[in-house]
Amino acid sequence: MRSLDHIVRGFTATLAARAIYMLSSALLMVLLARVFLDPGGYGLLFWTIGILAVVQLVADLGLGKSAARYVAEYGETDPGQIPHLLRHVVGYKLVIVTVVAGLLLVVASPLAEALGEPAAAPFLAAGVLFVAAKSFSVFAEIVFQGSNRLVYSATVRAIGGASRLVFAVAFVALGFGALGAFLGYAVGYVISAVFGLTAMYFLVYARYDPAPTIEDGLSRRLLEYSVPLTATRGANVLDKQIDIVLVGVFLNPAAVAFYTLAKQITDFVLAPAESLGFVISPNFGEDKAAGTVDRTRELYETALSNAMVLYVPAAVGLAIVAEPTITLVFGADYAGAAPVLQLLSLFVILQAITNLTSDGLDYLGRARERAIAKGGTSLANFGLNILLIPTIGVIGAAVATVLTHSIYVAVNLYVIHDELSLRVRSLAIDLARICSVSALMAATIVLLVPEITSVPLLALAVAVGGTAWAVLSVASGLIRPGTIRAVLS
Repeated sequence: MRSLDHIVRGFTATLAARAIYMLSSALLMVLLARVFLDPGGYGLLFWTIGILAVVQLVADLGLGKSAARYVAEYGETDPGQIPHLLRHVVGYKLVIVTVVAGLLLVVASPLAEALGEPAAAPFLAAGVLFVAAKSFSVFAEIVFQGSNRLVYSATVRAIGGASRLVFAVAFVALGFGALGAFLGYAVGYVISAVFGLTAMYFLVYARYDPAPTIEDGLSRRLLEYSVPLTATRGANVLDKQIDIVLVGVFLNPAAVAFYTLAKQITDFVLAPAESLGFVISPNFGEDKAAGTVDRTRELYETALSNAMVLYVPAAVGLAIVAEPTITLVFGADYAGAAPVLQLLSLFVILQAITNLTSDGLDYLGRARERAIAKGGTSLANFGLNILLIPTIGVIGAAVATVLTHSIYVAVNLYVIHDELSLRVRSLAIDLARICSVSALMAATIVLLVPEITSVPLLALAVAVGGTAWAVLSVASGLIRPGTIRAVLS
């Protein structure tokens, strides 16, 4: 297992990079929604990105995650295989991305017509650059995760976010509208991909002297393990993007804007949990190979308890202040996003658990079970979206997301309990205390909501709630500084 300082340094770097990424995303979100685009343009932009996420699935498959798993494993047992492994994966990706990008260019206009939104055709044509650049940017980020070079993985993400902000705003300001914003996203991924692949070559590929030949069967195992990872990624696309596509198909771009805006806010809130899950996951595979799973159990339990201390009250507070947050920050035109955000506050808790658990299961070799669970719940989510969106509107998409993700989280927890033998009673006691603190904190915010008439008053209400949470958490013993450090030392 990596040293404590390495984990803490990796988490700090990842959290800092995610902070840059999420803050740049939040600033871009506010500028696009409040200054540059109306709900129709905002919705069209992210509806197109949702469609391209489905295309991205085919361009990526599960090769990046599979490579990361074997980079982590062979880094401990046979580093000379890593150059062979990366060379094979890059070759596979070049072929697949070229084919997918070519097909996308051909079908861009007919696809936009078939989906009932001809205005999306130029977005989909420009999506060739978007898909190719994002594929290699994410690949570099994941390989750095697998090799436990988390500072560089975090840097790739930060560069992409900052570049996207600069170029999207510049292109929109020059008068290119929503298409300009989309091109800014693509350029951001190009810049992060170039940096990531260059750094990966020098820091991972060239660092190891290659073995005389690739280990017999390694290329086959790499492809085989990518199959369940592809299924899981496909299910993630169904969960995170297909609902946006269906909202656009059944409703209109404005409804897409409401739903997308609410989901983007939850992504912003979830950045710390995503960072922690990203950092601790490679240690799961290393510990299993080294036979020290007990240490991984303690690390996971501590991370989960501390995440719930943060995310249960955060979700409660988000639900309470959803309406003034939307109308004051983004404008009255986006008020339709408030009820969606209130429902998705439940999703914040569920996704925080997922962020800490899912990658770890992949590194533990339990990708197949996760893929089955993800595939089943994602198909259910797809079906519920088709049923609920036409009947109850954009709220239906949020309801489907929360219901199906609850089942997926339950299965994830069952599988990791099977692998690590979690101490369920201790975790349940912690959760009960967290809920009690959250209820008391909520009471302080509810009293202030009627007085929130400006952004400064909104910030004051959030600060009061945060202060109440901190005081109650420390007084009850929920917040124990240095707990993870104590567990690992």
